[in-house]
Amino acid sequence: MPRDNSTSKVSRWDGHGREHVVRVRRTGVQRTISCDTCGWRRGAQFLPWLKAEEHLAEAHQATVDPTATRQPSR
Repeated sequence: MPRDNSTSKVSRWDGHGREHVVRVRRTGVQRTISCDTCGWRRGAQFLPWLKAEEHLAEAHQATVDPTATRQPSR
């Protein structure tokens, strides 16, 4: 039986403009999150993207979302 394998990522920038990425891998119902920057890895059954964001903020002070829409300046 084929398994549903997919990978997504959460990326944030720190105050120095460096990008940090945490990947969320899904194999069936199991999810694993791992940081490309420091190698941190964790299983996450619930809310893996929130846990990825928390790791980026706490471990790397990376809180700027590169996908956030910008408001036009007036």
